[in-house]
Amino acid sequence: MTKKFLSIIGAAGFVGSYLREELNNSGIEFQAFDKNNIYNSKEIRYLDIEDQHSLKQLSNTSTLINLAAVHRDDIKPISKYDDINVQGAKNTCIAAENFGINKIIFISSVAVYGFAPANTDETGEPNYFNDYGRTKYLAENVYKEWFYKDPDSRSLVIIRPTVIFGEGNRGNVYNLLNQVSKKRFVMIGSGNNLKSMAYVRNVVAFIKYCTNINDGFHIYNYVDKPDLDMNSFLILIRKKLFNKENVGIRLPYFFGAIIGKIFDLLSNLSGYKFPISSIRIEKFVKTTQFNTSIGNTDFQAPFKLDEALERTLDYEFISKIDNKKEFYTE
Repeated sequence: MTKKFLSIIGAAGFVGSYLREELNNSGIEFQAFDKNNIYNSKEIRYLDIEDQHSLKQLSNTSTLINLAAVHRDDIKPISKYDDINVQGAKNTCIAAENFGINKIIFISSVAVYGFAPANTDETGEPNYFNDYGRTKYLAENVYKEWFYKDPDSRSLVIIRPTVIFGEGNRGNVYNLLNQVSKKRFVMIGSGNNLKSMAYVRNVVAFIKYCTNINDGFHIYNYVDKPDLDMNSFLILIRKKLFNKENVGIRLPYFFGAIIGKIFDLLSNLSGYKFPISSIRIEKFVKTTQFNTSIGNTDFQAPFKLDEALERTLDYEFISKIDNKKEFYTE
C-alpha cells in the first residue's frame, strides 16, 4: 500500500516556512509544495494550484493543508485573486476527490469580516471590503461544498487568522516596528483602539493541533489573547528597544489623515510605494478586535503575546543575525 502523507501547499511562504519547522521538530512526516521557492529549500517541490496536472503530486496525501494565496492589496490584474484563491480551491477539491483525500485544513483570514464590529467571533457576518477578503470567503464556500458532499467521511477545518507577525515577516506590523526602531514613528490618535494579532509560531502550533481533528466541520478565528491597545503595544516596543515606557510623539487623527493623503498623492505621482498611506493610517486608528472559540478547545499557545513581540524585536533589531529570511506580505 502506498504511504500517505500530510501535504502542505504554500510551504515556502511565511507561515509555511514556520509550519515546516514545527512539523520537523515534532517528527511529523510531510510533503511540502509551493509555486515559488525563493530560498531553494530542497524539501519543497514545485506545485501550481492553477494547474490540475500539477496537483497529481497530491495522490499520496492523507491530510491537505492549503496555505497558498495572493494576499497583498496591490495585486494586478485583480483576476489573480480569483484565479489563485478561488479556482485554486476548486482545483484542490477536485484533486481531493480524485485521490481520496478526506481531510483538509484551509487557512483563510479575518479579512472575510471586513471592518467588523469589535469582538466579532466565528458567527460574524461576512462584510469584506477588498478582493482578498472576497475571494477568501468564496474559497471557504468551495471547501464547504466539498465537505458536505460526504460529511460522514470528510473533515474540514477553516482557520481565519488575524494579522500575523513574527521573525522575518515584512508586512504591516514589521513596518510599524521598523519605523519605531528608526525613531520615525509618530502615534496618531488616542491609542486606545484595540488590535487583535497572531504570532506566527502560535499559528503554526494551532495548525498542527488541527491535524488531529479527524471529523466534522470546524471554523476558528486565530487570535492571541488578550488584545493590546495601541498605547500598550507602543510602550512594549519602546521599552524593549529604548528602555522608555511611553509612546513618544502623538498627533491628533485629523493631522494624521492629512499626512496619509499627502503620501497617497506622492505615491501616485512617483509610482513609489511609501510605508505611509491613508488606508494604513485608517487601519491603524481603528479597533480591529476579534474573538475566537479556540478557548473551547484544549489548545495552549506556546508563546504569550508580549513574549512573541519581544522575540520578534530581538530578531529584527537587536541581535546580529546573518542571512535573515524575509517574507513580504500585507
